Parts: sequence; C-alpha cells; structure tokens
Amino acid sequence: MPKCRIARPDLAPDGHRKIAWAWAAMPVLRLIHEKYGTSLPFRGITISACLHLEAKTACLLKVLKDLGANVAAAGSNPLSTQDDVCAALVEEGISVFSRRGMSSSEYIENLRAVMEFGPRILIDDGADLVALVHEEMPEIASGILGGSEETTTGIKRLKAMEKEGVLRFPMLAVNDAYSKFLFDNRYGTGQSVMDGLLRTTNSLLAGKLFVVAGYGWCGRGIATRAAGLGARVTVVEADPHRALEALMDGRDVRSMDEAAPLGDIFVTATGNLRVIRKEHLEKMKNGAILANAGHFNVEIDIPAIESLSVRRKVSRANIETFELADGRKLHLLAEGRLVNLAAADGHPIEIMDLSFALQLLSSLYILEHPDLPARVLRVPEDLDRSVSELKIESLGIRLETLTDEQRAYLASWKE
Repeated sequence: MPKCRIARPDLAPDGHRKIAWAWAAMPVLRLIHEKYGTSLPFRGITISACLHLEAKTACLLKVLKDLGANVAAAGSNPLSTQDDVCAALVEEGISVFSRRGMSSSEYIENLRAVMEFGPRILIDDGADLVALVHEEMPEIASGILGGSEETTTGIKRLKAMEKEGVLRFPMLAVNDAYSKFLFDNRYGTGQSVMDGLLRTTNSLLAGKLFVVAGYGWCGRGIATRAAGLGARVTVVEADPHRALEALMDGRDVRSMDEAAPLGDIFVTATGNLRVIRKEHLEKMKNGAILANAGHFNVEIDIPAIESLSVRRKVSRANIETFELADGRKLHLLAEGRLVNLAAADGHPIEIMDLSFALQLLSSLYILEHPDLPARVLRVPEDLDRSVSELKIESLGIRLETLTDEQRAYLASWKE
C-alpha cells in the first residue's frame, strides 16, 4: 500500500462505485488514456497534486498513474474531500493525504507530505503547492519541471510571484485556457453553485433577489442559472466593463452597499477578500443566505458575522445560522467555503472531463518541453483546441471543413 493519511480505509467500496460512475461519463479522458496507455509517458515521473479529492478528480489521478506516474495527492479544501474516494485511491496505489473536515494545520502538513515525494510536475488548485515550495522548500524547486494551475485565485497568486521575480519554474495557466473558462467557469460553476444552494437550503429561487458579486466567467454562469430558475439577479462589480456587460445581459447592477438590504441570497465569486463586510451585514434582511463560490473562504467576512452575532447554531447540514442582537438571522453556507464543492459534488462530470483532460495534456506538455521559462504561461492554442475536438469526436459530431479557397481567403489581406 502507498503512503497515505486518510480518515476511513473501510469506505473504499463506496469510493470505487463513485469513481466508476464518473469514469463512464468522461470520454475525453478515456480517449487520452487510450492514446497514451501503451507508451507510458510519465514512467519514472512523480506528480504531486493539490486538488478537490472527489470522484472526478480520482479519474484524473488514476489516468496519471496508468500512464506511468507516481502520484501523490493532497486535498485542496477541508470540506471538498470525500473520504470514500480517498480510500479507493489508496487501494489503486495512489498516495493520498487528506480527510474531510481537516484542520488548517493538517491541511498544511498534507501539502508538505506530497511535496516530500520530490515531484517533477505539480498540478495545483489555488497555488498552495507552489507557494509552499517557494516559502518552505526552495531546495526542491530546481527539480520541478513545472506545473499547471486551474483556478482564478491561483493564477492571480502566480502572476504576483512572477511580477516580484520569485517564481522559480514555469506554470501553465490552465484556468486561462479558452476551453477552461468558457465551459468550466461558466457552465460548470453556474450549475454546481445552484446544486450546492438548492440541496443545502431546499429553498425556492423563483422570485428571490439573488445577488452575485463578481461578473467574470464564474459570476456570469451563476447569474445565468439563477435567472433561469426565476430569480431576480443583481450584480455587484468593481470593473466598469463587466458591470456594463451585466447591465446589457439584463442584470440589475448595484454596489454591495445598495444590494445588501435588498438581497435574499448572496453569492460571491470574485477571488478577492471581504467582498461582504460588516457594514453590509448590518443592513441585510432577516433570513438572508450567504454563500461563496470563490476558492478561499475570505470573500465573506466571517469574523465580522461572528462579532455581530449573539447566538449561532447549525440549522441544517452545511448551514450555520447567526442571530444578531436585533433578532435578525443570517445563514452562512459551508463555512464560507466554496459552496459548490463543500456542500455539493462540484462541477458536472462532463465539465470536469474537459478540464482534467486539459490538466493532463498540460502535464504532458511540461514533460515534453523541459526548458520552458519560469513564468506563468498560456496553454498552447493547439493543445487547448484539442480538448474541444476530442469532446466533439466523442459525441459523434462532424464539423465543417474549410475548403482550400476559404483558407486562402482568410489568410489573405487582398479582397
């Protein structure tokens, strides 16, 4: 058995069933697995990952192992780890360090554990592995060929490291790939946030005033799905271009100060901190629901809620109710952590099939290009495009083929 630190090894049978269900709906990963299954491109390569450890992620990790890699994985969020999936992965020969509900200190220890395997490639979610290497383990940085990052928050951190001149190995910005933000961030986040909200609260959205903070690709997806379920959507934005886009999409646009006393449900998706602060909480109506779809639990000012409350209780699984001095109650979902994973199963399987295929192909690209500069790099366009092509192929859809005349026309400046 591989080295591991998990909660319940006996839960492995349940984990295997979850993984099998996900694998059946992941044709793109299956096609890549079939293409490289005999050549074992990762033979002798250690890959360390910090990801949400649930069934869809397990499919990626298993493919990496099947293609020859030695895989060590840590959970990227205490509430997104599924203990049965972790147990199944260990039985598959993957070193796993995580459990649902782990403390902050355990989380850091688990990150250290996967880095002690001496990885050549990183797959990160939030840039915590990269930050750990630079802050605590600089001696292993020279052995890392590079890695990939799949979150907006992580890309922001990596770009800050690059700007300061401290980034020591290349990182592919999977989050910025067209196939990632178009499908994963918009359709995946939109549906999975609704899943987390609805299964947690059992509330009706139709007719409610639904406030979305942030109108990037994730915020657009959330707003679209909320509107589709009958909610009246208000968008809070700091960027004038995105605010104008939201307005032209038919959304109401306000500041958080204006939206706070009106909203029934608030979802943050900005990648920033304290988007909902004390002055906003003081204005919210009784029964307001607060949820976060960003990577870290800093977008809603949780210390401010705690300071304003006189009583708190767990009302339902993943709902903590804070009663304020004037009797108003505010409901915080999933401890302010990303609600689509902490209170649900994350993005739909078919969406993560695309995103994890992009992660896998990015790891192969890093392996095949060992001299990339130590910068945050865009995923090559042909690699990005290949993921959508594989998905189209799996669906049996035929695309139009440009004629020679059409290609020449598009390439020429002459009429």
